Amino acid sequence: MKIVILDGYTENPGDLSWDALAAFGELTVYDRTPDDDAEIAKRIGDAEIVFTNKCPIRRPVLEACPELRYISVLATGYNIVDTACAAEKGIPVSNVPTYGTAAVGQFAIALLLELCHHVAHHSEAVHRGRWEHNADWCFWDYPLIELDGKTMGIIGFGRIGQTTGRIARALGMRVLATGSRESEAGRAIADYVDLDTLLRESDVIALHCPLFPSTQGIINKDTIAKMKDGVLLINNSRGPLIVEQDLADALNSGKVAGAGLDVVSTEPIRGDNPLLTAKNCLITPHISWAPKEARQRILQISAKNLEAFLQGAPINVINGL
Repeated sequence: MKIVILDGYTENPGDLSWDALAAFGELTVYDRTPDDDAEIAKRIGDAEIVFTNKCPIRRPVLEACPELRYISVLATGYNIVDTACAAEKGIPVSNVPTYGTAAVGQFAIALLLELCHHVAHHSEAVHRGRWEHNADWCFWDYPLIELDGKTMGIIGFGRIGQTTGRIARALGMRVLATGSRESEAGRAIADYVDLDTLLRESDVIALHCPLFPSTQGIINKDTIAKMKDGVLLINNSRGPLIVEQDLADALNSGKVAGAGLDVVSTEPIRGDNPLLTAKNCLITPHISWAPKEARQRILQISAKNLEAFLQGAPINVINGL
């Protein structure tokens, strides 16, 4: 059985092993595959199993690869696969739904703490000699923010949102939440409120919701206008949740005091993205998911996905087969 991984480098740049997948057949790993249907189809060839992270598998590829029996996404998001076409052809598509809960929640708080203290900036200032030559015994270049007693509003309160909420409560914050489904586990962490209440009362707003038509652009000039002056915004969920020009305008006016973002609308980021020049906007290159421990779980779950498919009972299937 032939197995192809189309874009393995970000999942495993060399610090993990592909052996768990190689045990199932003849494994070919490409670090990267260009976004070209003909080249993607060529690399899949007559393989029966394909793994992809962000390399798209569209209808022309599926039409050109009649031996393909199973697709597994090395991530949670699966919009890069034409799942409807795969279903038409009887090809199950699986994903990895729960590998990064702790890592992503931790990173959301890391972004928030960096906005509150600008640790990297002040460390760099010290290394440039500013403390050595300072007239006073200390200095700071940004307002420093204490989170105890403040309110965090979390939009999307599933596993990751709840993880972020638990850490926020440990910092002494009150937590508000809004989401499609309420749960007892969620009520133990946060008060569920409607979106307008969350926008109005939160000092910090964190986005942990999926990207659906109903959530695309949920942060825009109208919802920003309902927020407190000086609010902080965190997004390490999906870039298109934010209308980026509207957020840039709010940052530059001071309505939003700071934003910590690990995702943007187009990735890699384009040079004309207005957030690159906005005031007090931290942007990291979509790395919330990337601790080694989380990537190891992706490999382990992906191997289980493949094993279950080969046993005739596929798991984590997202296209109804």
